[in-house]
Amino acid sequence: MAQFRTATLTLGLIAALAGPPPALAQQAPSPLPAAAQTAEIRIGLIYRPAPAPSSYDAQAAPEDEGLAGAKLAIQDNTTTGRFVRQSYALDAVALKAAAPGEAPPQSPVEAARGLVERGLRFIVLAIPADEVLAVADALKGSGTILFNAAAPDDRLRGTDCRSDVFHVAPSRAMQTDALAQFLAFMRWRKLFLITGPQDGDTLWAAAMKRSAKKFGLQISAERPWTFGPLARARGDTPTRAEALVFTRGLDYDVAVVADEAGDFGDYVPFHTVDPRPVVGTQGLTPTTWHPTLEVWGAAQAQNRFRRLAGRLMRPLDYQVWASVRTVGEAAFQKKTTDPAALSAAIADPGFSLPGYKGVALSFRPWDRQLRQPLLLVQPQALVAVAPEQGYLHQRTPLDTLGIDLPETQCKLTKS
Repeated sequence: MAQFRTATLTLGLIAALAGPPPALAQQAPSPLPAAAQTAEIRIGLIYRPAPAPSSYDAQAAPEDEGLAGAKLAIQDNTTTGRFVRQSYALDAVALKAAAPGEAPPQSPVEAARGLVERGLRFIVLAIPADEVLAVADALKGSGTILFNAAAPDDRLRGTDCRSDVFHVAPSRAMQTDALAQFLAFMRWRKLFLITGPQDGDTLWAAAMKRSAKKFGLQISAERPWTFGPLARARGDTPTRAEALVFTRGLDYDVAVVADEAGDFGDYVPFHTVDPRPVVGTQGLTPTTWHPTLEVWGAAQAQNRFRRLAGRLMRPLDYQVWASVRTVGEAAFQKKTTDPAALSAAIADPGFSLPGYKGVALSFRPWDRQLRQPLLLVQPQALVAVAPEQGYLHQRTPLDTLGIDLPETQCKLTKS
């Protein structure tokens, strides 16, 4: 028996050294099974780079705001996607500003159509509300999934909602609800509302009035800001002296500023006649992200972003990051890259996105708004996280922020 085994091993060794039979030697290597092939998902981003300031501005937005968040998300998607043989790539389109007297070199609609023609079915939009709607309507029926990463307008989640537009940017209603919850929790109930002249200021003030009523606060005084952009001015002027007595003779606990353009809000703190805190678009502000957030794994995300971009992560960076990560997380969970399947998965109430906020994030079925905690911050510190303790809801406390199902005016239509 031992001799038989020795002879067998010897013949096997000779055959191995001689190589395979001619017929087998001419055969090409077998291709990998279809399931083993890596599927690439390309994600588009349409954004406007922030213009360089004409003079020194310590608060100027970086040119790559939003773009850097997308790049980090592509890295994160690739890290998780390789376990299910998925890879990711970013196609970013920067919309250049038009020269004086000239038409813009490329519109958002043209940019979006160009991405779709190249086969992309996931596009993140960091553009204003009117342009979001124009892109959504232009791509109607194309099967493209859009993510609104920048526009806070409540109408995009209401009368102008679209079923293929998912909103990662928080609505104005969510922002003001987060602020109103904190004020009610602190029992600072009498508000002095100061509204700027811009359209966005008016919309923000309207959302704040709604939130005040919702959470039992009182608008005890309200005045428009008529002193110009004092926060951007240099030196003392007679106008500044007038603004110093702007709050005289009023009974209120907190001054609430509605100044989305940042023209005057930063001037109000410490310029009121009576010592009162300032909240709203400046002072204590509601936001999606802040450099001082360190818990729930956020410190690691902050460090990774800084290594990538060489700066701190800003709210728009986070919102674009969350948009791109939504695609990656849905594709990872469902093990598919089909846009229709991913759209259904993202809209499913069971979908969850880890977002460094302590709870899983998900999209509301009735208006496609991302449920997420909002941070209440001052420039150098995290003050609170909304929803506040004690605000309960039959589904999730996150639905205490923004427009709830019984209030919604959204009737989802295919775009």
